[in-house]
Amino acid sequence: GLQSHEIDPLTQRYGIKVFQSYLENRNPKAFRMYWVYGPGKGEITVIGLEPHPEDAKKAGYAKVRLSGLGKVLGQ
Repeated sequence: GLQSHEIDPLTQRYGIKVFQSYLENRNPKAFRMYWVYGPGKGEITVIGLEPHPEDAKKAGYAKVRLSGLGKVLGQ
């Protein structure tokens, strides 16, 4: 299965729990999929595909730009 976990810096920035799933591992150019629950019950919405942020983990997430949140947040 996909290795997934919540990303606190992104959750704090966007005000909704943001999760990351590994699409590849042990690869310096590995991509990550970012997603949130919703908008409907039992649904998830993919809000970004980005290269893994390399810079000291938490600081690296400042570079991540996500889209698709408007649909989930009703905007």
